[in-house]
Amino acid sequence: MIYSKIIGTGSYLPEKVLSNYDLEKIVDTSHDWILSRSGIVERHIAADNELTSDLALHASRNAIEAAGISGEEIDLIIVATTSPDQLFPSTACILQDKLGIKNRGPAFDIQAVCGGFVYALNTADMYIKGGQAKTILVVGAEVLSRMVDWNDRTTCVLFGDGAGAVVLQTSSSPGIIAGKLHADGNHRHMLKAEGNIRNGEIDGDPFLRMDGQAVFKFAVKVLSDVVEEVLEEKELVGSDIDWMVPHQANIRIIEATAKKLGLSMDNVVVTVANHGNTSAASIPLALDTAVRDGRIKKGQNILIEAVGGGFTWGALLIKW
Repeated sequence: MIYSKIIGTGSYLPEKVLSNYDLEKIVDTSHDWILSRSGIVERHIAADNELTSDLALHASRNAIEAAGISGEEIDLIIVATTSPDQLFPSTACILQDKLGIKNRGPAFDIQAVCGGFVYALNTADMYIKGGQAKTILVVGAEVLSRMVDWNDRTTCVLFGDGAGAVVLQTSSSPGIIAGKLHADGNHRHMLKAEGNIRNGEIDGDPFLRMDGQAVFKFAVKVLSDVVEEVLEEKELVGSDIDWMVPHQANIRIIEATAKKLGLSMDNVVVTVANHGNTSAASIPLALDTAVRDGRIKKGQNILIEAVGGGFTWGALLIKW
């Protein structure tokens, strides 16, 4: 049987750090208010000359080095992002060029907001199992700081910039062993950025807007539901999970989801304090952290899950 296995991880955070105390100086908020409601202490902000593809490039190089392969071995690139460099071409095509990959393998973006990396990784898994690719670079990269209204204290305190990447390769031993994706456009108004380009001008509100309480309730329910779907498929329970690597949106959502699953927070990778909500980048950022510090080990069961605007949500079970 053909499996897809993660053979390398990488991440990148911009140099500039914006702390809660820094935010106190520009918006009506406080460190204690932000920390108690989100678990966030600081977030990273891309430099003016840094693009999403630049962040993706750093993370990708780290993942490729960790995998011990050359760039030319990568025959598909998928970038999950909601903040692309430009309308087109895709950030994936731009990244392919910046990596110097000349093999003409396909490259495309996936836009599922915070659910983007789970969607992208599941798509890559299908490409490998379908025999359409052997080595795939999957990236989550965002510069959400350019989409937030810095006068809106309910959203600007939550989001940051960053990128994470994994190299996925064909394997005869188990890797990604189960996955479920869902979407429900009926809830699209709870989290949105409505602006678009029309006749060379921005039409509508270009900033990210969110109904925080509605998102919280929805997220906890669908995340626990989709995780249970994945576990049931393999006849597993919460205690069989060695590590859950959730989308790093909000510590309260993470804790509530873990509680519903009967999973100890000792078995959850949490990095939200140090980079905030980086949307599609948050899971690969957290995954790379846990791989490099030795928490994630060969043979363990790793669960990743995310929910994002759309609404999109999903989960994957991985045998490391």
